[in-house]
Amino acid sequence: MNYELMENNKVFLKGEVVSNPQFSHEVFGEGFYELNLNVKRLSDNYDIIPITVSERLLSINNFSIGSVVAIKGQFRSYNKVVDNKSKLLLTVFVRDLIEIDDSMNPNIIELSGFICKEPIYRTTPFKREICDMLLAVNRAYNKSDYLPCIAWGRNARFVKNISVGQKVCLTGRIQSREYQKKLGEETTTKTAYEISISKIRIEDEDGEKKPITLEYTTSSEAIETVV
Repeated sequence: MNYELMENNKVFLKGEVVSNPQFSHEVFGEGFYELNLNVKRLSDNYDIIPITVSERLLSINNFSIGSVVAIKGQFRSYNKVVDNKSKLLLTVFVRDLIEIDDSMNPNIIELSGFICKEPIYRTTPFKREICDMLLAVNRAYNKSDYLPCIAWGRNARFVKNISVGQKVCLTGRIQSREYQKKLGEETTTKTAYEISISKIRIEDEDGEKKPITLEYTTSSEAIETVV
């Protein structure tokens, strides 16, 4: 497999298993299962992050509810038919389990990809600046993952000027967020997933990397992203 495609999408998570594995799909006779991890933030809050695990890893590791695991993998998007409709879903594909180290940040993601949609810049009712962008990250077998990202404050003013097609490298964390969606007369609670950016670097056409210093955004601030 292309080494670069392994390095352009890296995730580390440490969290508590909070759901039983549910069968997802099969590839060349190998089954894959979905479950959720409760990953603590630096604050008292937490994120519930979906992960996808091979049956081979499940058979040799403890993924029972309440167990704590540390995993390395990739953040991926894929289409799945739900209620006869195709939906774009996000999950962390587990490549390996590693030894638990409590000194490490429990939620880290590093990506290298291309801006594939014009960034959306706006302000919240509390006058907080925010900018959403969609990053296309190449994967093996001519596939790509489309991953929503978010920047806040003065960082958002930098991100809003990045052109579609520009290659960027970023570091951040995966966060979950519940929101209300009205369907006819009923209102349902749904969960969105996005990457909260802590650092970003732009690559010029000549390959030169330009660093941009971004302020750190606390997890409590990232609650009003529009999906």
